[in-house]
Amino acid sequence: MSEQTADLLFDLNLTEEQRIMRESLARFSDVEVASISRQADEAGQAPKGFYDKTAELGLSLLSIPEAYGGAGMPRSVLSNMLNAEDLGKGDMSLALGSLTPLSFVNMLLDYGTEDQQEKYLSVIADETFKVATVALMEPRATFDATSSKTASIETTAVLSGSEYVLNGEKSMVALAEDALHILVVARCEGNIGAFIVDKGAKGLTIEKETFMGLRPLSLHRVVLSSVAVNVNARLGQESQPFDVQRLVDLGSIGLSAVVVGCCQAVVDYVIPYVNERVAFGEPISNRQSVAFMVADMATELEAMRLMVYRAASRAEQGLDFHKEAYLARVLVAERAMEIGTNGVQLLGGHGFTREHPVELWYRNLRAMGILQGVAIV
Repeated sequence: MSEQTADLLFDLNLTEEQRIMRESLARFSDVEVASISRQADEAGQAPKGFYDKTAELGLSLLSIPEAYGGAGMPRSVLSNMLNAEDLGKGDMSLALGSLTPLSFVNMLLDYGTEDQQEKYLSVIADETFKVATVALMEPRATFDATSSKTASIETTAVLSGSEYVLNGEKSMVALAEDALHILVVARCEGNIGAFIVDKGAKGLTIEKETFMGLRPLSLHRVVLSSVAVNVNARLGQESQPFDVQRLVDLGSIGLSAVVVGCCQAVVDYVIPYVNERVAFGEPISNRQSVAFMVADMATELEAMRLMVYRAASRAEQGLDFHKEAYLARVLVAERAMEIGTNGVQLLGGHGFTREHPVELWYRNLRAMGILQGVAIV
């Protein structure tokens, strides 16, 4: 086998640790997540105490070094991706909320100094759910974090003595209101940097935003008006500068995995429905138009899953994965919306009611096309 051929392969076999974790996450997703999905959507927030239950799973603790209170396990993009998929099958909003601290942790592991890791990771490594989040997106329809290197990011960080002064607005920042720390991505000295802003910082304003989907996720607009942070709050060094493209690509993998899980829930729901729903004396699944639609949904789902797995596997191996992550995101954004639409269509009038969960899944799946900087695996 040539080196070039080997570079194109990826292993779909799970390790023993991954298999055990998937079994635990699948049970948790069915019992603790899916069961409260509708309740959380109606309330527009996660039920009290829910995120503390997710903290018991150790999703954010596994890769934090033991010296800082974590489990000290090697970071695994593939394992994190699988966890995201399993949680997404229960509920997209609650899954993204559960993974929000992990996004912050992973950026600290990638770019933080030992002092930064000790200072911030020690706080997150707790038995209760501690929130830290990433603020990347900005409230413009044309926003693209990686467009023309710096042109699309308007939030700025200007060095003033021993501090950076941040100005700008960020949108769709998950759990920002409860976050102890917010990692703000900003334009600085002609490059893109990341700066840790602590809760309650002077000039920091957090406003709740509401959307048609992801209602329990608590997305916020973060306004920075001359917010000063110490120079030690900047991530990345000359030897390893902050890479916003890597952040976006890892977020694409994580978000795509969550969406794949949600699409699996749609397919699993419509199959028994079309087999049991009787019209004109026979199950509607006997009609070719219905059967073909379900088959197409299942086919597209498997294609999405393999694309995401391939991107995650390359990232796990330390190979370049930008193209794979981008293609996975594009495919998932397009096909997930099709699966959501067809799920509603297959239920007919029931698909438009809140009696069935497909309308909730449909609303949540639309977020795939616009979100960036969440579920960074």
